[in-house]
Amino acid sequence: MYTSGCFDIFHYGHLNILIKSKELCDYLIVGVSTDELIEKEKGTRPVIPFHERIKVVQSIGFVDEVIAQEDKDKQKIVDTYKIDAISVGDDWRGRYPKVSCAMEYFPYTENVSSTILKDALKLNSKKT
Repeated sequence: MYTSGCFDIFHYGHLNILIKSKELCDYLIVGVSTDELIEKEKGTRPVIPFHERIKVVQSIGFVDEVIAQEDKDKQKIVDTYKIDAISVGDDWRGRYPKVSCAMEYFPYTENVSSTILKDALKLNSKKT
């Protein structure tokens, strides 16, 4: 199974989707978005640099493999890593790129997100 994310300011919602994903598979691959991809997609650099975010995800004992997510081409990941299923939060339902494998949607963990944390810490500002 594959799941991916920015994992900027890692929080319980991130952990929750990783736990639920691992419960459904024998081998869990996690893609961590590069700084460049985040800046391209969101218009701002992450608070935590890529090399630190990837180490955080690699340190989680039940995550089997961590890869850099350099673009949004999910089918390329499916083909390269022979992925049987992808897991994402249900906030992606109807918006996730089409792929040839099974999709698992998990309920979004309420009241926690990197955006909420950045807003609370006054870290959410776009570059001009």
